Amino acid sequence: MAATRRPLRLAPSLLSADFADLASAIREAERGGSDAFHLDVMDGHFVPNITFGPSLVRAVRARTRLPLDIHLMISDPLRYLRSFRSAGGDTLVFHVETTDDPATVVRSAHELGAEVGIALRPDTPLDRIDSVLERVDQVLVMSVQPGFSGQAFLPSVLPKIEAARRALDDRNPGADLSVDGGITPETAVPAARAGATFFVCGNSVYGHGSVVENLRSLRSAVLRGSRHAVP
Repeated sequence: MAATRRPLRLAPSLLSADFADLASAIREAERGGSDAFHLDVMDGHFVPNITFGPSLVRAVRARTRLPLDIHLMISDPLRYLRSFRSAGGDTLVFHVETTDDPATVVRSAHELGAEVGIALRPDTPLDRIDSVLERVDQVLVMSVQPGFSGQAFLPSVLPKIEAARRALDDRNPGADLSVDGGITPETAVPAARAGATFFVCGNSVYGHGSVVENLRSLRSAVLRGSRHAVP
């Protein structure tokens, strides 16, 4: 099957922004050309940390028209799909490690009118998502261990990204291939070269300097890498 990939997109992670001034963080990212926003929901169970719930997603939704990519790092995603969809989530991303029945989660999210993504920890084999690969709108390969911001990119995940790219091009070319964790102008190049199309970027956007310039640097890096992406 000829691949028809989604366009390359950048999604700043609001977990790295200043929560006391999220409205400004959103505006600056929009000025810098953000394509979406990524929101990390952590429950203190699947991952050690606790972040926020639907109320913050609702507040972000009121301040932007860009798509909201909701990363559910929680142990019971099926229970909370409706809440996060109602709050304004456009894509609901859950971890395959949290369920023995990913097909039901995928179907339920689609029934709510959301796009659905399935995420894998760095050490989770790609074949864990084989049964739903053709039904998801996004595959998220974690390039750090989920649960903590500010970690360094793990180069060991690049072969998995390449394998996911080949699988999607063969079976579901319209889906996003997302990468999350340690994305900087330096690491975005090999991630794009490996075939990623959706780049979650946190500290490299909000951790220093100008948000606008940081996003422009990231986009330049992604474009450089994509010119040499896996076929």
